[in-house]
Amino acid sequence: MLAIIQAAGWPIFVIIFASVVALAIIVERLVTLRKSQILPDNLLALAVQEYKKTGVTPDMLSRLQANSPLGRVLASGLKNVKSSREIMKESIEETGRAIAHELERFLTTLGTIATAAPLLGLLGTVIGMIEIFGSQSPTGSNPTALAHGISVALYNTAFGIIVAVPALVFYRHFRGKVDSFLVEMEQQAIKLVEIVHGERN
Repeated sequence: MLAIIQAAGWPIFVIIFASVVALAIIVERLVTLRKSQILPDNLLALAVQEYKKTGVTPDMLSRLQANSPLGRVLASGLKNVKSSREIMKESIEETGRAIAHELERFLTTLGTIATAAPLLGLLGTVIGMIEIFGSQSPTGSNPTALAHGISVALYNTAFGIIVAVPALVFYRHFRGKVDSFLVEMEQQAIKLVEIVHGERN
């Protein structure tokens, strides 16, 4: 592997750095974007049950906020339980926007790597081709320089694609996951508003 990296020349180090960053983001997002952490089962039902028994208490709000992103959304609604439906919804939407930003953390970077990695591979290819043409002379070509130039061109292209494909797959996977989480969170928040204002049991 070391021999391949050495044969590929300096452009490969930029692609390797991009691959390390992409891998770190993928692992971090896999750990963070778990449904059990974002949307715990039965949290809405438990919050409504406690609300009907004891009303809104500071202890209840702090527990909900510490529970999960969904808990934070429900807590922001319950804080404004005595206000109108519109104010309650506005409060939930503000919290939801902040949570959406948190859930999308690092995804732009991952998408950029997925787009840029093939271009970095292309840069290596161009540099390899320059070396190939630079090895030509009036007396003939230098076989060693020619072989090195071809290695730089091919290895960089391959490494760029190898990094880009998984980065793009995981970027799309995480985007879809975040979108589905936000839709479900919105649905549960609407249920809470309707229950509090007596529009649903």
